[in-house]
Amino acid sequence: MFPLVWVASAMVLLVAACLLSLVVGRYPAPLGHVLSALVSPGSGEAETIVRHVRIPRTVSGVLAGSALGVAGAVMQGLTRNPLAEPGILGVNAGASLAVVTAIAFGVTAVSGHLWFAFAGAGTAALVVYVLGSLGRGGATPVKLALAGAAVAAMAGSMTTIVTLLDAATLDEYRFWAIGSLTRADVDTGGAVGPFLVAGFVLALVAARSFNLMALGEDIARGLGVRLVVTRAFAAVSVLLLAGAATVLAGPIAFVGLAVPHIARVLVGPDYRWIMPLSALLGPALLLLADVAGRLLMQPEQLQVGIVTGLAGGPLFLYLVRRRKVAQL
Repeated sequence: MFPLVWVASAMVLLVAACLLSLVVGRYPAPLGHVLSALVSPGSGEAETIVRHVRIPRTVSGVLAGSALGVAGAVMQGLTRNPLAEPGILGVNAGASLAVVTAIAFGVTAVSGHLWFAFAGAGTAALVVYVLGSLGRGGATPVKLALAGAAVAAMAGSMTTIVTLLDAATLDEYRFWAIGSLTRADVDTGGAVGPFLVAGFVLALVAARSFNLMALGEDIARGLGVRLVVTRAFAAVSVLLLAGAATVLAGPIAFVGLAVPHIARVLVGPDYRWIMPLSALLGPALLLLADVAGRLLMQPEQLQVGIVTGLAGGPLFLYLVRRRKVAQL
């Protein structure tokens, strides 16, 4: 019953974050106008802003935040690495580079961007794992984090080269290069929806196996866990979720790192609760960060990727500087 309380609380927090995202901005929209825009189309300025700007922005935050939260939980459960998340391990940067390359070659359809994002995310994850596994001790959390930083830096440099060589690509990319909820529209959300659902389903299927894998691979295998199948499901889940989130909002870091740790503190180590709680806390925190970015530098706005970077950086440093970065 206790985990259910936290899940219900996370639902309330998510609803509150969605309402704030619809109400707060350069042009404040009273709650009555928001409800009017949601229930019936109106011709007023506030209703127009809510319907055409803030609703797509809020939906993008919900979808991308859920994807990043669950992807981070899957990566931490699969690798038993407390520093694992799509941003830190270079997965988002690889997806971004692939999408920019697609734009440079004239691919404009969202479906095309998705497939490029999946390919880029998978390639980056593979390179990070290979680099992080080199040397004595195998793939340790800190080595994977360093490999992820190197891959992210390299992918970021290559992305800059591509955008500087083509002005049209730069104009298209600059709106979400740092992570933003302002780019996606209804068509984008509809295109990524099936991939997000598939990623969530695969993550939930693998959740029970993560609990047994935490006891050790030999014990898990003895209890009937098919490790190869579980790893395949988890890997595909991360690619789908991280790739779709990148297409929606660009490369946003630290959400996938912080959310599973918060969920683990609240409901314990059971991934059957960590997964759904991460799916709720991820969008709530992302939307609150987006709202904070609208308020901090009015009338200008800080994009959500900058806010999450400022907030998540200290958490990452804390985890790295712990005397012993324990495996999960």
